Amino acid sequence: MFGRTREDIACILERDPAAHSKLEVLLAYPGLHVLWFHRLAHRLWRAGWRSLARFVSHLGRFFTGIEIHPGATIGRRVFIDHGMGVVIGETAEVGDDCTIYHGVTLGGTSLAKGAKRHPTLGAGVIVGAGAKVLGGFTVGEGARVGSNAVVVKEVPPGATAVGNPARLIHAGEEPLPAAFGGLPAKPAFSAYGLVQGEDPLVTAMHGLIDHAAAQQQEIERLRDALQRHGIAITPSEVPPAAMDAASLNRLVEE
Repeated sequence: MFGRTREDIACILERDPAAHSKLEVLLAYPGLHVLWFHRLAHRLWRAGWRSLARFVSHLGRFFTGIEIHPGATIGRRVFIDHGMGVVIGETAEVGDDCTIYHGVTLGGTSLAKGAKRHPTLGAGVIVGAGAKVLGGFTVGEGARVGSNAVVVKEVPPGATAVGNPARLIHAGEEPLPAAFGGLPAKPAFSAYGLVQGEDPLVTAMHGLIDHAAAQQQEIERLRDALQRHGIAITPSEVPPAAMDAASLNRLVEE
């Protein structure tokens, strides 16, 4: 137990720049305290003391604002940052070295008892604040889920999912090494699941706008060339409005 607690404190000091000392983490981090409640509740649950396990879990929720069902499986060095409003369902599995921010739900969409209703997070997954991961699928090792994303299908290892419904802005195909498992190479930690790079949807929109603007210029050049050669063009009853590509691109960015 004490070894696990030392690991938990060390991972918090590594991932949270606001943590200044081991004593501060020990006394003032609800994400650490709820793990203590959960470990006791999980043991009671596995031993068949279901009602008592739920009561211990309820106490953990009362004192920390974090609700972890006693049936959920939580790995080593899991950091629940801030934690208020986090909900982790009965059949959820959270791998080693995961980071979960406040307001996250690892929920289920099925009402079938005994089924795998909640998600599995692979090692080193980061789930940003307010994200909802709903269903009995797997979020692959080293994946990132952006803040407020709603994930309803599997996320490949190393990928990044954002939006509602979530879409991949980085479709990592190769599994990443565990984020804090002592391996010689580890991916850079990404607070709240944020990553640098262009959203492919935004990139596609910019491309469509620029293509439409280029087509409009070509049409105008063709019309001018026809008129210079004496070919009359009957104007439309409602002339099309001029396209302002720069303004449209700014709207997409906003």
